[in-house]
Amino acid sequence: MPIDPRMSITTPVTDLLGINHPILLAPMDLVADGRLVAAVDAAGGFGILGGGHGEEKWLVRELNVLDRSKARFGVGFITWSLAKQPRLLDLALERRPVAVMLSFGSSVPFIDRIKRTAAIVICQVQSVALAKEAAAAGADILVAQGTEAGGHGATRGLVTLVPEIVDALGGRTPVVAAGGIADGRGLAAALMLGAAGVLMGTRFYASQEAAGAQGAKERIRKATGDDTLRSIVFDISRRNVWPAPFTGRCLRNAHADRWFGLEIELMRHLDEESAKYAAARDAGDFDIAAVIAGEAVGLIRDIPSAHDVIERVVHEASALLTRWSP
Repeated sequence: MPIDPRMSITTPVTDLLGINHPILLAPMDLVADGRLVAAVDAAGGFGILGGGHGEEKWLVRELNVLDRSKARFGVGFITWSLAKQPRLLDLALERRPVAVMLSFGSSVPFIDRIKRTAAIVICQVQSVALAKEAAAAGADILVAQGTEAGGHGATRGLVTLVPEIVDALGGRTPVVAAGGIADGRGLAAALMLGAAGVLMGTRFYASQEAAGAQGAKERIRKATGDDTLRSIVFDISRRNVWPAPFTGRCLRNAHADRWFGLEIELMRHLDEESAKYAAARDAGDFDIAAVIAGEAVGLIRDIPSAHDVIERVVHEASALLTRWSP
């Protein structure tokens, strides 16, 4: 059923990005590919390609997909990947994205370069201090990421982080909420906290267009929020440990249960275990390889199209906001 235009939700983020609904696709590494980004765009949200750790061949291929689709899109990067491979940002900016999203590390060295191309700068932050730094450097939109989120993050819960950042910035920079949001209740709650939209990863991972393995999507569909774990086990296992305070949230599996709390011992057996992990990842064996997903798994019970995800979220949020409006 098409979304009733009377139920549309407009915010500074929809105005800035030129979208119909204040829903952004998280730039999940290798999962948020060109097909998924284009599907989110077609549904009225804003898709952000998962540039992630810097797979240049993958990035070029998916940018080509987006060129053919004529979709409006963003590209997301981890800042220290750009520091090592500055060419990646050049490749993205050549395609004239609407926005570039920067996550982790300091975004400051890249903001001016992005803004010179007229692209919008979106910065993901996990603290008030990081939010102030990014806003002062010229970020156009901030994504406040709570610890409920899948993948890498820090320690702050979303419910207090969002309004604290909103208050600290005095409304000068729009804030988008991320972490644990998968339905209209989450969007409505984020708006009440002062956010101007939401960024969803796990909900879109479990969609038909996402590039993730079907087995991973099924695990997300069957899991509860209690089945996730924030740790460094999968980072150690793939030989890519992040600096403090960042850890990674994924679904619990046999490998995580075996080594959680025994990380030093895991490092002593790293040659053997990392080889097992790499083989499992290639084979789609998710008893060992991680399914990177957040606490929102407990709100996901199907694997619909990206269009249906957005339609449901907007309908539910609009109904809730109408119900509780004065």
